Amino acid sequence: MADAVKGNHFEHYPTGIQIGIRLHRFIDSFTDSHPVYRQSKHRLHEKFGHYSGVIMDIVYDHFLAKNWKQFSTTKLEEYADTFYKLLQSNYDILTEKTQNALPYMIQTNWLVCYKTLAGLELILFQMDHRTKNRVNMPAAMEDIKLFYAEIEQEFFLFFSELEQNCKEELLKLKHEFRYNN
Repeated sequence: MADAVKGNHFEHYPTGIQIGIRLHRFIDSFTDSHPVYRQSKHRLHEKFGHYSGVIMDIVYDHFLAKNWKQFSTTKLEEYADTFYKLLQSNYDILTEKTQNALPYMIQTNWLVCYKTLAGLELILFQMDHRTKNRVNMPAAMEDIKLFYAEIEQEFFLFFSELEQNCKEELLKLKHEFRYNN
């Protein structure tokens, strides 16, 4: 949802969502500039150009879902179910794009789908469809499989830094909102 909220339009949302949108923007910026992530993305750049970043974001989501137990004590299926219910109970404040995607997200159990290679390929197919099949994203599976172990190693290096930086950024944001609201 955060990607659909442009500029400072996030200020119209409740505090928790404002913090979430700003944290999402921080994560995007941190990710795009991180040398390990850029190394992973570079493997796909020649064939997929600008979309190599979109594809690698999805691949990193795959590694997060695949290795979920290392990052959370809550089962991925339980987390996803709670997340979908949270979206449904806050439907009225979701962006139109998120509202439109929600039924399909729930039906295909998107978050859990990321866990497998078959699910990853499905997500790439869906994303390719949303971008009007500009680059044939599912074709990236060949390179992803070829460099799978290397990309997964890079994910772990990157994600440990991301986690720490997000904790610090979240504390800053909560402090800022506590004193500005």
